Amino acid sequence: MINEKVKAESLKRLNKIEGQVRGVAKMVENEKYCIDIINQITADKNALDGVARIIMKRHVESCVTQAIINGKAEEKIEELVTAVYKHGVKK
Repeated sequence: MINEKVKAESLKRLNKIEGQVRGVAKMVENEKYCIDIINQITADKNALDGVARIIMKRHVESCVTQAIINGKAEEKIEELVTAVYKHGVKK
């Protein structure tokens, strides 16, 4: 479960990213230089990865840790590994 601190930080970052994505749309609309658009898209993807890291850390600290304590770690660990590989969360 996401705590208030993680929720607030994630929403703050997501709101910023939302504005950046609107900026990319405007760049496309205004026919800006392709590489500039691609660079901004890459920055936006990296920003989303940052939010994923925050939420993933909280998941490990709460859900996975609790599953280990309760002796039910296997399912949560498999879920975590699948999420990491499926979504390609980066450093």
